[in-house]
Amino acid sequence: MTTTALITVDARAARRARGRGSRTMIHTVLGLLFLAVMLFPVYWMVNASLQPSGNTLSAALIPLEPSFAGYERAIQDQGANLVTSIIVSLGAVVVSLAISAPAAYALAQFRYRWISIALLVILIAQMIPGIVIANALYAAYNDIGLLNTMGGLILADASHSIPFAILVLRAFMMNVHPSILEAARVDGAGQIRAFWSIALPVSKNALITAGLFAFLFAWSDFLFALTLTTTPDIRPVTLGIYQYLGTQVSNWSAVMATAVLSSLPAILLLLLAQKYISAGAMGGAVK
Repeated sequence: MTTTALITVDARAARRARGRGSRTMIHTVLGLLFLAVMLFPVYWMVNASLQPSGNTLSAALIPLEPSFAGYERAIQDQGANLVTSIIVSLGAVVVSLAISAPAAYALAQFRYRWISIALLVILIAQMIPGIVIANALYAAYNDIGLLNTMGGLILADASHSIPFAILVLRAFMMNVHPSILEAARVDGAGQIRAFWSIALPVSKNALITAGLFAFLFAWSDFLFALTLTTTPDIRPVTLGIYQYLGTQVSNWSAVMATAVLSSLPAILLLLLAQKYISAGAMGGAVK
């Protein structure tokens, strides 16, 4: 009886293991299929950028005779716009972190009644449509002379990412134990020194996460670039691609090459900062 029962239990366990293995294989195949569908537009963008004729309708699935003429044309026409986007995005990161980090520290460590109201205002600011902010900024910039300037674009893009950065940094800084900050103040450090020497180093992952998203917000911005720039002197690459379509419809390899070049900084940053993003996003969820 005992031997028969053991054999029956082992058979059931083997069937369950085979069933789990089959389900795992099905899930893996489905995941790879969905991933291929989602990444196919990216592959076709790279493929079209290497076509010698510049015609995507006659492009083969695999570029057997790749041509880099499209990249040469893209760098020649859009190189200045790429540099403008890099400067504006990095400037937006600096301004966003310079404002959001002290604000997040104050909202996380200070205990005042108005903090809940301030958080509500920040959430409301995050929900305001971008076109509303862009129209308001256009009127203000026109009065103070910030139209068609990098400084104006940096401030506009930073204003879009500051509420998000405050929420991310506050969630992380709430996990900084008050006893550490109190010990620093007992040793003679003020609030600014405690913030700079203790809170910021501990919140490195959250700072990288907030800075990366601020860079991506500014890098992919189209609305502010379209509204706040009216001359070709200051033109981010997103607006450059949009205006490029009207003049290069017969040479799609240059258009796609510009799209590939504009995607590289975001892809590289995401790959390099992936572990910091995971740690920074989860840091505020664990006490």
